[in-house]
Amino acid sequence: MSHLSERPEKPVVGVSMPHESAVQHVTGTALYTDDLVQRTKDVLHAYPVQVMKARGRVTAVRTGAALAVPGVVRVLTGADVPGVNDAGMKHDEPLFPDEVMFHGHAVAWVLGETLEAARLGAEAVEVELDELPSLITLQDAIAADSYHGARPVMTHGDVDAGFADSAHVFTGEFQFSGQEHFYLETHAALAQVDENGQVFIQSSTQHPSETQEIVAHVLGVPAHEVTVQCLRMGGGFGGKEMQPHGFAAVAALGAKLTGRPVRFRLNRTQDLTMSGKRHGFHATWRIGFDAEGRIQALDATLTADGGWSLDLSEPVLARALCHIDNTYWIPNARVAGSIARTNTVSNTAFRGFGGPQGMLVIEDILGRCAPQLGLDPRELRERNFYRPGQGQTTPYGQPVTQPERITAAWQQVLDEAHFTDREREIAAYNAAHPHTKRALAITGVKFGISFNLTAFNQGGALVLIYKDGSVLINHGGTEMGQGLHTKMLQVAATTLGIPLHKVRLAPTRTDKVPNTSATAASSGADLNGGAVKNACEQLRARLLQVAASRLGSNASDVRIVDGVARSLGSDEELAWDDLVRTAYFQRVQLSAAGYYRTEGLHWDARTFRGSPFKYFAIGAAATEVEVDGFTGAYRIRRVDIVHDVGDSLSPMIDIGQIEGGFVQGAGWLTLEDLRWDTGDGPHRGRLLTQAASTYKLPSFSEMPEEFNVTLLENATEEGAVFGSKAVGEPPLMLAFSVREALRQAAAEFGPKGTGVELASPATPEAVYWAIESARQGGTAGNGGVRGAAVSDGGRARSGAKALSGA
Repeated sequence: MSHLSERPEKPVVGVSMPHESAVQHVTGTALYTDDLVQRTKDVLHAYPVQVMKARGRVTAVRTGAALAVPGVVRVLTGADVPGVNDAGMKHDEPLFPDEVMFHGHAVAWVLGETLEAARLGAEAVEVELDELPSLITLQDAIAADSYHGARPVMTHGDVDAGFADSAHVFTGEFQFSGQEHFYLETHAALAQVDENGQVFIQSSTQHPSETQEIVAHVLGVPAHEVTVQCLRMGGGFGGKEMQPHGFAAVAALGAKLTGRPVRFRLNRTQDLTMSGKRHGFHATWRIGFDAEGRIQALDATLTADGGWSLDLSEPVLARALCHIDNTYWIPNARVAGSIARTNTVSNTAFRGFGGPQGMLVIEDILGRCAPQLGLDPRELRERNFYRPGQGQTTPYGQPVTQPERITAAWQQVLDEAHFTDREREIAAYNAAHPHTKRALAITGVKFGISFNLTAFNQGGALVLIYKDGSVLINHGGTEMGQGLHTKMLQVAATTLGIPLHKVRLAPTRTDKVPNTSATAASSGADLNGGAVKNACEQLRARLLQVAASRLGSNASDVRIVDGVARSLGSDEELAWDDLVRTAYFQRVQLSAAGYYRTEGLHWDARTFRGSPFKYFAIGAAATEVEVDGFTGAYRIRRVDIVHDVGDSLSPMIDIGQIEGGFVQGAGWLTLEDLRWDTGDGPHRGRLLTQAASTYKLPSFSEMPEEFNVTLLENATEEGAVFGSKAVGEPPLMLAFSVREALRQAAAEFGPKGTGVELASPATPEAVYWAIESARQGGTAGNGGVRGAAVSDGGRARSGAKALSGA
């Protein structure tokens, strides 16, 4: 077992415990960024001047009337920026734009003594605009050839030969929606300037170091003059990886110019209309199978809706391409990607970061093609799994390690869900109920863990031991409710060999741990856990020397367990507090900076080849649904999940993450339907679903009636901290089983062997149209894979071409 994954005697990791802030969360005492305003004197409030047009050139911004509003202190415009007027890492996101690029784009910010004064001041600002043509939908952009960013192509094997060897070839088209993050805490920042001009920003950000970098270049100062702290976030899901930077820069600029603290917080409507979302995608595909239903070739094009600026669209697209295989061996593949430029908010990271979009394409293909091949969807999926001992690689060239876990998790779900017995029960139910149908579907997950950009795969920590034996941890990860801080406390206590109550964790700050990566890509525990462990090992090594001298033994023979140092074969012991005090008087350093870098990664973005991931997280889920044939309404009767988290650092936290990720994925696939005004009227480009009243989120009524989650056992991950695996993003894709169950239930309303297409999100309306299609034999309406079998050199080919769901 590797040093990094090995667990000592009586580890604190692996013990189920509640979130470290759970009591504060449920009692309302947990502080978030905007709560700090009440503790800060003379705060000004920032409010955006939004232009409610989809696109146009700004010809004038008149602020005189706003400055006359009582309580308005200043109006910030581009002329006030001392550094670079840009809030993006790609330098394509002007903080104060000269061209409005989406409906609700902010062109100026008003600072007021109260929020109401700032709001009235923003209303009084006059903006003149020359309107320009706009592209709102992904189809608009594709038709107009409107693209930006890289256009990668991933190739593997010989695609043409693969199709030539295929007994069945299908083609299709698929478009699916994005998703709103809808974190409970909207974007927020509080900026202050001290007597030396140093800027201190409290920000709800997943990437404090990048917030620091953006603020510094907007202000035109070096990074050491800006400190960013993230106390905690009320949710992030990727929406606070890139987009908080500009908002923090507005607050910092206001504080720098006025000398007063500036508070920034978007209300819910502003957050929904000004911040980016999960990328919607359009896919065209052609796939070939042999006579047994094994994939021979795939040729696909994925187009992401990037919105008005690049943001993180390029790496999101890259991860989508890297996950189009999911759990399936595709010997010959050609997959092209592009990013459409539209006049909507700039789409950004969202839990899974493109992986769900790529995986959804292949799952939709298999779900559509299974009836055409005369195979049960479960059987078709099983036949195409990566297999051990075959030397199989992904389409981008990375060997698939632990492919046996794909089958193991799958089989465990089948067993624990009593899958075969329930299929028989469902068949009997469906035969007896003409107007209500049930279905049971199973899908798997293989998700790569690490940032695609190799440089981001590093983490840092600073661990301090005080004279009384108490320990304080600083690390580069941020807490957004996912339990990262809880795991880091467990890692530190385990490494030092002390009880958990001895360890406390400090808020994430750029002046304690520099140059941190975003808490994203499910890598928070891997990177920061490795760094915390490294720092604690340095301290433990020093303390073992001290203990050895007191116990009269060799340092290699000393163990620290449960806060007591003992030498092997001796009854003499030394309490942790005494050991620390002794070390202090011996002038032994009691602080250490830890560092971790993920080994074994390499990636060539130009050729789209390499091994960008440390390992793959594996899982499988079976979902049973019941669908009403009159309305398309449905309920999730039961879900069974087996998920691979390695040796869990904190089982209760991990199970919660799996449950939450699954429900969020089900929301994306079945409920959350983003709509924009696409007409040519005065509100073109306006987000229509800009409140919880019009944007449907999963609630208790959408939760599975029976929800079983099991962690895969005997799943130690060599080379990861204490043998654990990432858990943040992979469970979201387990929700594919919900969509596939809905597809199968809709098909039950038609003749045996009927195949249907299903829009995404699969709202009750979309399910109803799929049912109607099934009733017509799967060849009309919004459903049905259409095409005719043709003869080609003795091989039967089925052409399946249709558009599924806008």
